[in-house]
Amino acid sequence: MSLPQLKNDILLRSLLREPVPYTPVWLMRQAGRYLPEYRATRAEAGSFMGLAQNREYACEVTLQPLRRFDLDAAILFSDILTVPDAMGLGLGFYEGEGPRFASPIRTEADVDKLHVPDMAKLQYVFDAVELIRQELDGRVPLIGFAGSPWTIGCYMVEGQGSSDYRMIKSMLYARPDLLHRILKINAETTIEYLNQQIRSGAQAAMIFDSWGGVLADGLFQEFSLHYTKMVVDGLIREHDGRKVPVIVFTKGGGQWLETIAECGCDAMGLDWTVNLSQARQRIQDKVAFQGNLDPMTMFGGEEAIRREVRRVIDDYGVVGNGGHVFNFGHGISRFTDPDMVKVLVDEVHSYSAAMHK
Repeated sequence: MSLPQLKNDILLRSLLREPVPYTPVWLMRQAGRYLPEYRATRAEAGSFMGLAQNREYACEVTLQPLRRFDLDAAILFSDILTVPDAMGLGLGFYEGEGPRFASPIRTEADVDKLHVPDMAKLQYVFDAVELIRQELDGRVPLIGFAGSPWTIGCYMVEGQGSSDYRMIKSMLYARPDLLHRILKINAETTIEYLNQQIRSGAQAAMIFDSWGGVLADGLFQEFSLHYTKMVVDGLIREHDGRKVPVIVFTKGGGQWLETIAECGCDAMGLDWTVNLSQARQRIQDKVAFQGNLDPMTMFGGEEAIRREVRRVIDDYGVVGNGGHVFNFGHGISRFTDPDMVKVLVDEVHSYSAAMHK
């Protein structure tokens, strides 16, 4: 299938540390509950999975923020937990509780039954990618994504979100062999999943290691980064004659920047605890950076937003050589005023263009 040519490639150029006229910006969870039109579409779909598993709905909510804001990328509307759902764990979303699995992986017998699923079970994701690319008509690139093997594993073993990660850490310390088996299957699955997104039209790929930061030093490298690197090594890095940049984001991973930068990714997502200037010095510009505004900045009013946007851009340094994609240090809050998002995007573009050298 012929897909429209890209008109704005500034995000891709910045991720590859190529010259850009300004700092590109997109926002984690930019399609989501802070937008009234998203809430209306979700109500029409009947449920979160009703949205995610219907390509027309998934396309609609992916495009909604681009109609409001001058963003430099779209990100596929989906969820990292579609992968373990395809493995047969029985994903459900419950009001006030979040996602939960009917059949968590707790025993050796559970692990024995686990395998890389048929990608046909995730065809609805690939269909959505194709439709979104068509509907974008080349306006901006489309980012595909998946959870890291460790982060997906946390949900698979815990059965839901966790505050202490007791179940998976018990397995890690008592039966590391079982956890390694889970993580290897997760990595193999994620490679196939992301590569099929890329074949379907995703122009960049992001790996969300949302819970890597809960691990002790040494264990992070063994149980999280090792398997993230396995995924990165297995990804398609050029498609339709163009490089496909890979972003790795470990929330709470600031102490491991040097080792994360060695995993083969093109860019690292950074949370708001990291100083961009110091991070650049630590890794010697080996990869690009994405981030890293605190999402709570959005509740400080227009003056605070503009001030903090400028601080982040100044922290990174000279604009124009690429290497920085503006974003939050984690997902946007559902309580955010959309008018404040417009302020943020405007300030990123206008200030970075003025600072271009």
